[in-house]
Parts: sequence; structure tokens; C-alpha cells
Amino acid sequence: MSTPDIAEVDQFRCRVDEIFQKVDKLEKKVNEVEQFYLNANKKKKSSSKGNSIREEQDKGRHVPSIKKQQQDASQRESAAAKRMQELMRQFGTILRQISQHKWAWPFMQPVDVKGLGLHDYYKVIEKPMDLGTIKNQMEAKDGTGYKNVRAICADVRLVFDNAMKYNEEGSDVHLMAKTLLEKFEEKWQLLVPKVTEEEKRREEEEAEAQLNMQLVREASHAKKVQAISNELYEVDTHLEQLRETVVQNFRKMSTKDKRNLGAAIARLSTEDLNKALEIIAQSNPGLQAMAEEVEIDIDAQSESTLWRLNFFVKDVFEGCDKSTAGNNKKKRKKEICDAIAQTVKKKSKKPSS
Repeated sequence: MSTPDIAEVDQFRCRVDEIFQKVDKLEKKVNEVEQFYLNANKKKKSSSKGNSIREEQDKGRHVPSIKKQQQDASQRESAAAKRMQELMRQFGTILRQISQHKWAWPFMQPVDVKGLGLHDYYKVIEKPMDLGTIKNQMEAKDGTGYKNVRAICADVRLVFDNAMKYNEEGSDVHLMAKTLLEKFEEKWQLLVPKVTEEEKRREEEEAEAQLNMQLVREASHAKKVQAISNELYEVDTHLEQLRETVVQNFRKMSTKDKRNLGAAIARLSTEDLNKALEIIAQSNPGLQAMAEEVEIDIDAQSESTLWRLNFFVKDVFEGCDKSTAGNNKKKRKKEICDAIAQTVKKKSKKPSS
């Protein structure tokens, strides 16, 4: 084989390699998109309540950009923090009123366990708490303070629950704690509607933000799908061009090859058989590809038609077994490269004119 022929084989092989590299990349992209939509469908199924109404509302919806969503999220968090600060200020008024009660003094500082000789206190009380500690944490400026008004409420209840748990019913401290807890609950109930309203608002805002982000992701993946479609068309075009080049210079099909091809065509489904007839019709305009009965004369077909049929049949039967898709791709690549080599080898043997 001459140097130019070897260069031609290498050139074809490079083109084949490029095509299969593109296919590998496209497969990864397709898997990513497929996984995204699988996860999206799972989420939709898990939150199916009200989905039909939500989907109607989402039609024609304007989807903000990721940058805009980030800006909105920052503003939303800032506004929510201010509203929570106002609720905490109102809670501070309740705490101040409870702290000013004449029976509040035992609960203003941590229990002096050592000074009072309460040796079993920490065995009974898991988490000590007092009103003074709550006040200090509410006023903390170093970021360690309360972030939610319900957390403060839980600690106030803990102060009085601890006192009633450790001190026997009927004792002064138990009675004082019970009385202050009742007064606290009365005042807290007045603030609960505002707290509930804020929590509902935050929940709706978070749901809205998640929905917008989901729509952005879907839009992004829709673009990916379009890009993949374009790339697949490009790969298909290149592969068809390469195949056409190979077919035009291919070796002559042997009698055995023709017999195997005829047997393979006979095993095709009706749909695939019609496609095979369309391939034959490209070089035989008078053939009615969709006729009810068509007799195919393999020996009468041109070499290019025979090899196109051969490629098509291989595609059909290799595609039937997805579990061996990777092996089929390697095998297909090898067949193309071998065909190229045989073609060039054949050309090199022709006597020069």
C-alpha cells in the first residue's frame, strides 16, 4: 500500500474517531437531561396535590434569570429578617411584662445549684433556662441570638416547665411558675396570629422561589435538548457522508454476503422492510416501495445499494439489543475502519494507466 493510500486510510479513521467521540459526548448530555427530567417527574408526583391548578398558573409565566432570582432572594431574606425583628420586638414586650411580675424574681437568673445544695438538679433537669439568659440572647449582636420568635417562646416555657418539674406541686416555686406560665400563654396567644401569618408568607415565598428555580432549570435543559438535537443532526450528516464515501469505493459484495443480506432482509419487520425498500427505490425509481407484494432481486442491485442495505440491516438488528449498545458501537467503528482499509487496499492494487 502506497504512502498516499495509508494517509487516506488514516484520514478516514480520524473522521470516524471524531464522529464516535461526538456520539460519546452526546450520550452523556442525553443522560444528564434524562436524569433531570426523571427527578423532576418524581418531585411532581410526590407533591401532586394542587398540581393541576399550579400548572395552569405556570403557563405563560415569565421566568426570571438566575441573577435576578439571586437578587430577589437577597431582598426577600432582608425583608423577612426585618419582619421577624418586629415580631421579636413585640415578644420582648411580653417578656418584659412577665419579668416585671412580683413572682418573677426566682426565674431571672440561672438556678444556683451549688449554693442551694441541689445535688440532683442536673439529673432531673436536662436543659436549664432562665429569663435573664433569654433576654441576653435576644439582645445578642454577634449572630448567636435567636432567629425565630417561636424559639424564644419555647425557652420561656422551658423556664417554667423546669421549675414545675423540679419543685413539688403545692410548693411556692411550683405555684409561681404555673401562674407566670399561664399569664405568658395568654399574652403569647395574642401574638400567635401574626407569627402564623409570617410563617405562611415565608413558606409561600420559598415555594415561589423554588418554582422559579425549577423553571429556570427546565428552560436551561430545553436549550440543551435543542442543542443536542442539532448536534445529532450534524453527526448524522457527517456519518452519512462518510458512509457514502465508503460505499462508493467499497469492495464487490460476494455471493455469500448477498445470500446473508437476503436472509437478513427477510427477517425484517414490516416497518423496517418498507425502509429497506425505500433504500432500493432510491436507485430504482420505478419500484413501488409501499406495494403490498414486492420481490427483491438481490443480484440485480448495484454495489452501493447492496452496501446501504447492509448498513441498514446491521443498524436494525444491533439496535434490538440495547444491553450491548457499547459493544455494537465499537464493532461498528471497527467495520467502518476495516471497510476503509479494504477499499484503499483495493485501489492500490489497480494497475496504473
